[in-house]
Amino acid sequence: MPASLVWLAIGAFAIGTEGLMIAGLLPAIAADFHSSVATAGQLITIFALAYAVGSPILSALCGGLDRRRLLVAALLAFTVSNLLAAGAQSLWQLVAARVLLALSAGLFMPTAYAVAASLVPPDHRGRAIAAVTSGMTIATALGVPLGAWIGAHADWRVTFVIVAVLGLAGVAGLRFGLPARLPLGASTLAERLAVARRPAVLQALTVTFFWIAAAFVLYTFIAP
Repeated sequence: MPASLVWLAIGAFAIGTEGLMIAGLLPAIAADFHSSVATAGQLITIFALAYAVGSPILSALCGGLDRRRLLVAALLAFTVSNLLAAGAQSLWQLVAARVLLALSAGLFMPTAYAVAASLVPPDHRGRAIAAVTSGMTIATALGVPLGAWIGAHADWRVTFVIVAVLGLAGVAGLRFGLPARLPLGASTLAERLAVARRPAVLQALTVTFFWIAAAFVLYTFIAP
């Protein structure tokens, strides 16, 4: 497997850690901004909505761009957005940073999967995509509890800075570790959405929607 898959997985790990660690930080964030935990919990809602709406649109709009530059730009935007989140002086500023985080993550992840598949022969594409997905898996198992622990023993802002450092490492790795010429994505937004109308895909999406919804309802307020 190409070594460049490691950098894609590191990017996925940083994104997965940031996207999920927020649940363990809600009590500290709520206390810092003098709001309720329920209100702070909307940070998770707004991230999910921005990701769901922005990902297919941005991926289609940017499909004709050089994929290495696109990945570097998306992960760099994600890194900067983490620093903005760390420096937020109000809950609304943190909400805005979370929107930027979701949009950059929503652009990076599908592009990372597409690039991973293009780096290997067709019969190894499943393994390549799984390698990128492993970054998300490790983030769920290690990144999230570690972020919550750091937030509890230091400051919730520190966790965003640490994720920014991870993101910056991924930016450097992708800039110098990916091939200079990668296949372009040519699918339009309509073509991407048309796939969801296939019965088998629709069934898979429905099942995925419900299990993710159930998991998020549980984990969002698990810290208090």
